[in-house]
Amino acid sequence: MKKNVLKKKLANNEQTFGSWITLAHPLIPEIMAHAGFDWLVVDMEHTSIEHSDLLQLLISIEANGMIPLVRVGENNPNLIKRIMDAGAFGVIIANVCTAKEAKAAINAVKYPPSGTRGVGLYRAQAFGKKFEDYLKWVEEESVVIVQIEHIDAVQQIDEIFSVSGIDAYMIGPYDLSGSLNKPGKFDDPEVKKAIETIIQAGKKYNIPAGFHSVSSNPDEAFDRQEQGFIFLAFSTDAILLADSSILAMKQIKAKK
Repeated sequence: MKKNVLKKKLANNEQTFGSWITLAHPLIPEIMAHAGFDWLVVDMEHTSIEHSDLLQLLISIEANGMIPLVRVGENNPNLIKRIMDAGAFGVIIANVCTAKEAKAAINAVKYPPSGTRGVGLYRAQAFGKKFEDYLKWVEEESVVIVQIEHIDAVQQIDEIFSVSGIDAYMIGPYDLSGSLNKPGKFDDPEVKKAIETIIQAGKKYNIPAGFHSVSSNPDEAFDRQEQGFIFLAFSTDAILLADSSILAMKQIKAKK
């Protein structure tokens, strides 16, 4: 089984960069691989990507030397089980607000005795040929990342981060600010205070910090990196495509 280099880098508090896959075509990861991303996240929360699309995306990401992760929109053990069986190296669980929800996510990824995941034989287990190897791999190499994106989670952050088995957290800035009735106002003092509370709790419990810097402008990513976010997602496939196209056409049309 392949080593999950992301798992080791998170444990060593090393910087990694990834991005978001929102377009259901296997050539997208192949194109983005040339940028040097460490990992890519297939977004199954806010996109039209279905299970029928997932397998080819996971294969493409892994084949092009990046770690394949999947963001799920619900903390559903059957959904997470199918994603892991398809070959994901880990999951990002949206909107974790309690310690119970964090534990449920870990249970859904790990087999007993560490978790409660049901056993099936599909691509991740080499269709049954390497189940024993995969059993060990899941325990040692799979990653579970909780997304903190609601003020309710901030208020219970110590309890959440006390749960054993969380490999990193990722702040969802839009939903977090929205839960404070200030969507998109990242410079608002209340929003900034909530983010700082999460950061400090992460340091206290030695859980690596993650953030999705949605803009295609690297300056925002630089700022988040300086804040200490080592699991840093930079933009999305669609935003990078749109912004680069718009900028290029503006320059072409402006040239006389």
